[in-house]
Amino acid sequence: MDAESAHLTWRPLTIGDAKATADLLKAMETEDRIGEHYDEEDTLQELMDPYADLGRASLAAFDGDVMVGYTKATYKPTAEEIHRVMVEGGVHPDYRRQGVGTVLLEAGTAGAKALHALHHPTLKLVVEAQQAEHIPGAAPLFRSQGFAPTRYYQSMEHPLRGAIPDTAIPDGLRVEPWSEESDEEFRMIRNEAFKDHWGSVPVPVDAWKNKITNHSFRPEVSFLLRDVATGAPAGMLVTMSWDADTAATGVREAYFMLIGTLREHRKRGVAGGLIAHALRSAADRGYGKAGLSVDSANPSGAFGIYEKAGFVAKERSVRWALDVQ
Repeated sequence: MDAESAHLTWRPLTIGDAKATADLLKAMETEDRIGEHYDEEDTLQELMDPYADLGRASLAAFDGDVMVGYTKATYKPTAEEIHRVMVEGGVHPDYRRQGVGTVLLEAGTAGAKALHALHHPTLKLVVEAQQAEHIPGAAPLFRSQGFAPTRYYQSMEHPLRGAIPDTAIPDGLRVEPWSEESDEEFRMIRNEAFKDHWGSVPVPVDAWKNKITNHSFRPEVSFLLRDVATGAPAGMLVTMSWDADTAATGVREAYFMLIGTLREHRKRGVAGGLIAHALRSAADRGYGKAGLSVDSANPSGAFGIYEKAGFVAKERSVRWALDVQ
């Protein structure tokens, strides 16, 4: 640690740090401009993640009462062969290049190892982190700790201004909005549809409630496709929207967090029909744009589907990984 940062105090995160974390992320966004804004409710939701063990696997740095950096690791409740533990965090722009990021990344990696030993000790451990590609200093920091880029994720945006394709719902299927009664079908589709996606594991009920059906979930712009003849679900689309983004940009975004089609219904235009329906619904409800993120190596051809729907590529983020023997 540099002498400049020696005066900082260090301790694990607690749920009482929601406001301090939101303030830090706001300062980071001002510098990094990755298009993510947080308020206290957003950061509290993340601190309450049932698979983020703050006591064992988090660390925050403070200058007085101001949080200047943090890290936390999140383990997977289930895993096969490989247990991928995600480490996230960041450093206030005024405190970068002082060794804070190195301390936090080392702590995040140590926390990931501790969680792995506790929950999946017989499996291989891979510690992962994701960062916007354009942020200076991120790549050298990760490489210095043995991380290597393994995946790229493309952010895409739709303007919603007269550019919505006239794609119909496939014959034999009907669309319906999310309801409490169909919520479990949404989760089931997510888990089944993503089985062949890289690094994906099933989402349990508690994680679904924390990550999906929280205060940012928009049920009125989330839809299920159902087989008319059998009543069985075929696909779904989940929309989120963050009030902090709207307050910061003046534009309300409909973010398509999840789009999934069950295998037996693929190649029928399910995803295209759902996306067009959701885009029209978002536009009708006054949203200013739509967004999503896609794995550049997605096996289902999602990138082409999104381009056809009118989405355009924006910035890209990098998934960094450290294989732990």
